[in-house]
Amino acid sequence: MSVLEGREPQAVLHYFEEICAIPHGSGNTRQISDYLAAFAKAHGLFCVQDASNNIIIKKPASAGYESAPTVIIQGHMDMVCQQDPSISHIDMEKDGLELIVEGDWLRANGTTLGGDDGIAVAYALAILADDSIPHPALEVLITVDEEIGLLGAASVDLSSLEGKLLLNLDSENDDSFTAGCAGGLTTELTLPVTREPANGTAVAITIDGLLGGHSGGMIDKGRGNADILMGRFLNHLAKRTDYRLAALEGGQKDNAIPLCCDAVVVTDDANAVLEEAAWYQTALAREYAASDAGVRVTAKEVPAVSSMLTEDCTRRAVALLVNVPNGVQEMSHEIEGLVQTSLNLGILRLSDDQLCLSFGVRSSISTQKTALYERMENLAALVGASIAGSGEYPAWEYRKESRLRDICCEAYREQYGKEVRIDVIHAGLECGLFSEKIPGLDAISFGPEMDAIHTVKERLNLPSVERCYRLMLSILKKMKEF
Repeated sequence: MSVLEGREPQAVLHYFEEICAIPHGSGNTRQISDYLAAFAKAHGLFCVQDASNNIIIKKPASAGYESAPTVIIQGHMDMVCQQDPSISHIDMEKDGLELIVEGDWLRANGTTLGGDDGIAVAYALAILADDSIPHPALEVLITVDEEIGLLGAASVDLSSLEGKLLLNLDSENDDSFTAGCAGGLTTELTLPVTREPANGTAVAITIDGLLGGHSGGMIDKGRGNADILMGRFLNHLAKRTDYRLAALEGGQKDNAIPLCCDAVVVTDDANAVLEEAAWYQTALAREYAASDAGVRVTAKEVPAVSSMLTEDCTRRAVALLVNVPNGVQEMSHEIEGLVQTSLNLGILRLSDDQLCLSFGVRSSISTQKTALYERMENLAALVGASIAGSGEYPAWEYRKESRLRDICCEAYREQYGKEVRIDVIHAGLECGLFSEKIPGLDAISFGPEMDAIHTVKERLNLPSVERCYRLMLSILKKMKEF
């Protein structure tokens, strides 16, 4: 039985629940893409499914809207997969989500929900399936791998699209429209390491209990980054006792602030490690009382390990970790409260022969993004690491004049009885890439209210889903006036 039965809008929530039953994490989109292609075929709609699994579905204008401009409805099909370690019966690569309704909110059991951006897909399918909705010609564009660098938006061929007006449904506040965003770049630092046979007591250290969050929208909230905090601890520990690094792992996505980081060190003074971990717990509890009250630092002796990094490699690894920039680097001087440039150390992995650090770099100023990359390039050279950038995407620049924005604001005013807020955000959206591919594109982004996206506490407000759907239908109806 559906947990959303009887909730409005029924069609939207029906499709959202079907989407949640299909694994669709970034890089694992074939099944959800096939589902969308099958939907188009079942409804007799034109559909293109490309080699990357991007989907384009077209529907002709309804009666009376043949002369209205074509509208592109856009979202992405992939989600960030984060999972509470206590939830072991769900494999997000293979299983669907367990949905739970709590009052007006929908969440998943111990995992991310994927409202970002499954709700956009559900909106689009509900509109495409309903022949009673008045609308102009529609081109629905659903991309893949947005969450790992906007890869689908970068690869998709848009030459078949006629529309110059784009409604992006990838925002999380129903009291605002987004009209601009930062550009981004995934940056990886790789430090070669050498191991030797382990000799000493192995101690496992864990930093967890952090809130995490989206590395764009939450980067200025002062939340602790478990990877960065571990680097700080390892650097502090070296002042107290000798040790060698044997294992290190933290974070799952470069665009999510890490919740947890684990390390194993080998030492002749296990008591010193345990004592310093207890001291660090007290220090962090005081420092992060407002932003991460649940932060924990734990340490315990564990069975012996077979290998550890050499003294020199341990020193260079810790030096890299404690010196990498992280968090807000520059605030906008034009828009009050807007983060202009930032980066997030999202993934930390130590293997047999290398230490890898993966960052999400963002800036609304391309030269600052380049300068930050070059700063990291110099740091990498100092410790003998290499650097590589990938998945770069441009900023979406704010348009002072926008007829599409005017119509959307009018529809919002009529429905809500108040003016809508217009935002430029630090998080990345695909609109910048689409603006490069479609000259003259006019775009706006909006969506229903969501909390804690990219975390296991993610939730979707159901009344807001209904409000946003009504707003969407009103905007489409007004396209006759364009």
